[in-house]
Amino acid sequence: MTSTTGQLRSLAREHVAVAALTIPRLLRHRVWREADPHEGAGLGVVLVPGFGAGEFSLTFATTWLRDRGYVPAGAGVGFNVGCTSELVDRVEQRLEEHAEETGGPVVLLGQSRGGGLARLAAARRPDLVRGLVMLGSPLLDPMGAHPHVLLAARALAQLASIGVPGLMNAECLNGTCFEDNVASITAPLPDDLPAVSIYSKSDGIVPWELSLDPSAEWVEVHSTHTGMGLDPDVYLALRPRLASWAAERFDLRSAG
Repeated sequence: MTSTTGQLRSLAREHVAVAALTIPRLLRHRVWREADPHEGAGLGVVLVPGFGAGEFSLTFATTWLRDRGYVPAGAGVGFNVGCTSELVDRVEQRLEEHAEETGGPVVLLGQSRGGGLARLAAARRPDLVRGLVMLGSPLLDPMGAHPHVLLAARALAQLASIGVPGLMNAECLNGTCFEDNVASITAPLPDDLPAVSIYSKSDGIVPWELSLDPSAEWVEVHSTHTGMGLDPDVYLALRPRLASWAAERFDLRSAG
């Protein structure tokens, strides 16, 4: 456990260093500074953070979306360390709520493990999803992430086995729950559900090949894993796709 704690601390320090380097570049970039408040047309977006990260990790994405007329909301998964099936239930519930609040299907946007949770929820309720965005997500093999991440996951499962609530358990790593979710996350999405998987060959946490979802459009950026939510290239890739989904929603509402 001590070794795992040290590895997590090392990763946390890396995250801070990446943010310190990436945020100033994002704030100076035109993709951040140029904002059309009507672009999003009120389209809802549910944001799902990565493993061990809370909604705060997607603060910049939330701000960027809100400044452009989207209606972002957190997925309510806390620090994303719980049982996969239970977390997907929460994402689905938030998806339903936000679709009702915003008057129609919404976008699901997830980072890392959050992208996998978003995909699972989208497969359950494609009728409520306008589009799906996955950032650096291990979609083809949820267990293919960096060994440090897997060690942390196994440590959480050990804690769950002695009664600590709210954590993923052994079933999430190699049991029936795991097998069911792997089958679901690798199953084809409906043809009319647009999905984008953004990956980076500089990703030191998730091998980029695992993000090549056959049901999604592949977009390569040059970013670190944890820096994707802060990288201007990610927002440059997202902007036209989100705007297209927002315009389609606006056209459908106007026709109705």
